[in-house]
Amino acid sequence: MHILRAARSFGDQLFVGINTDASVTRFKGSGRPVNDLQSRMALLAEFRSVDYVVPFDEDTPLQLIEELKPHILVKGGDYELGSVVGADLVISCGGRVEIVPLLDEFSTTGIIDTLKRLEL
Repeated sequence: MHILRAARSFGDQLFVGINTDASVTRFKGSGRPVNDLQSRMALLAEFRSVDYVVPFDEDTPLQLIEELKPHILVKGGDYELGSVVGADLVISCGGRVEIVPLLDEFSTTGIIDTLKRLEL
């Protein structure tokens, strides 16, 4: 929610690109995603800050960014400008990239790691 609120504060509308289940599994490995695409999309759509939730099946959101041509591209603080997919395109069109610091205690990976430790 922290990143979504911050992202919304940068513009008039917030489009959230979300990986499909197959894309998450390729990126994060077996056992992920924890929640299926429809559940994740429904949850995101409930936030007031989110205007549109758009799934993508590719390994990166580059195709979605090329189609939407956002004025502002927002990523979490685990990224640096040089590693943000689509940053060059957004900047070349006069837009900007914003990196929002993460709140570590709320990451899915952190939650899963905590649950695994508790099982021992």
